[in-house]
Amino acid sequence: MPNTKLAMPTLLAVDIGAESGRAVLGHLSEHHLTIQEVHRFPNKPVHVRGTLYWDILRLYDEVLTGLWRAARVAEQPIESIGIDTWGVDFALLDRQGQLLGNPVHYRDRRTEGMMDAVFQRIPKEEIYQRTGIQFMPINTLYQLYALVVHHDPQLEQARTFLTIPDLLHYWLTGEAVCEFTNATTTQCYDPRAGDWAREMLAQLGIPTSIFTEIRPPGTILGVLEPAVADATGLTGAKVVLPAAHDTGSAVAAVPFSDPKAAYISSGTWSLVGVETPEPVINEQGLQHNFTNEGGVDGRFRLLKNVMGLWLLQECRRTWAAQGNDWSYEALMQRVQDAPPFRSLIDPDDARFLPPGDMPARIQAFCQETGQPMPQSPGEMVRCILESLALKYRRVIEWLEQVCGWQIPEVHIVGGGVQNRWLCQATANATGRPVLAGPVEATAVGNLLVQAMGLGYLNGLDEAREQVRRALPPTLYEPRETAMWQEAYERYRSILAFCKSVC
Repeated sequence: MPNTKLAMPTLLAVDIGAESGRAVLGHLSEHHLTIQEVHRFPNKPVHVRGTLYWDILRLYDEVLTGLWRAARVAEQPIESIGIDTWGVDFALLDRQGQLLGNPVHYRDRRTEGMMDAVFQRIPKEEIYQRTGIQFMPINTLYQLYALVVHHDPQLEQARTFLTIPDLLHYWLTGEAVCEFTNATTTQCYDPRAGDWAREMLAQLGIPTSIFTEIRPPGTILGVLEPAVADATGLTGAKVVLPAAHDTGSAVAAVPFSDPKAAYISSGTWSLVGVETPEPVINEQGLQHNFTNEGGVDGRFRLLKNVMGLWLLQECRRTWAAQGNDWSYEALMQRVQDAPPFRSLIDPDDARFLPPGDMPARIQAFCQETGQPMPQSPGEMVRCILESLALKYRRVIEWLEQVCGWQIPEVHIVGGGVQNRWLCQATANATGRPVLAGPVEATAVGNLLVQAMGLGYLNGLDEAREQVRRALPPTLYEPRETAMWQEAYERYRSILAFCKSVC
């Protein structure tokens, strides 16, 4: 039970994803966790002269707006604030602590070819043994190496490296540190050594002096700087590090009833994994490109990235630019009328990573693999969702090989929980019960880790019990398993064909 000797707190989580951000008030009591969204804002990157940037100053201004609004609606003083964001992207500060340039978006093309260039200097197997992190061109390691290759003057002038949530925390408090869960996403961290992989970084010409101290989630970083407190009305509020990587916060809020269950943190990306007490770095993990990211309470998240609802988001953007601004609800109604399993894709095909005309790319994939090209919006969305569900099954089967146990059920948390069709499809495809919720898992996990850091909760298991009581999940049982099994066999043949022609 929570520590009832202490008055129960009101806390503020700021959760910024690749598509939008929100500020969420949370109030923790002995038997309840209540949450209230007080501010929501878009997160739109900006193209400038061929480079895709995050609009970090506007995001910081939105954070301050969220703090200001929270101060005016909270019924009692806000005790602490914590920020989580996506992983891998970063900022560089000069010797005076000033930002050297706008952080570049992980979907920018500057990392093209950088993985192969790194492997020419350090074998892929050695990098995996040192870091336990999956190989993706978006990883911080390849972004930094791109700066080395192009002799970027920012890297020469840099004195401090901070990931995106670390930068925002720094602007709030003046404390420049890197939070553990987000540091591990960079592929610059050695989980066995418990420090930055300095020898590996030096081999690549990346200056190791820029990497600052790593602090665990739950660390009380300090209080808001006076100017921030005055501007927001939150005098005396502390900043407590949550799991600053949004998936780390989301997994902290998974209401596990079975420790061997899998989770899918479903949003722009789908993160499919299990929780482990320590990194699992083995040949199977390397073969299937699994990652070991830091979690809360010293745990690790053994997982794999799947492209996720990004595919649908980009389709909607393309259609809106053509004058058809369909809502998610309208598109899901069209899915019901589209034929099942007509066309399937690998969501992780490299062509789907950058922004662009996603419907045309999906049609090209289907044409290349000898399938009918989806034409209507309903056919396109059904293709995406069925393919995601089938890819989840494939990843879960690989996950069982890597972790060494059978996975009995699957938890889905995050925005994808709202897509009931996808939740049911996941149960059907995997042949396992799906427990869906909470929707706002990232904000909830952020709040709970703050409460742990302040001493209101005695560890992660107690925090998750709060979630089970306050936000019980919705159960989806598998249906139509024979039809989905047949589709899965065809899907595996499509994946095999794609691998053979790469």
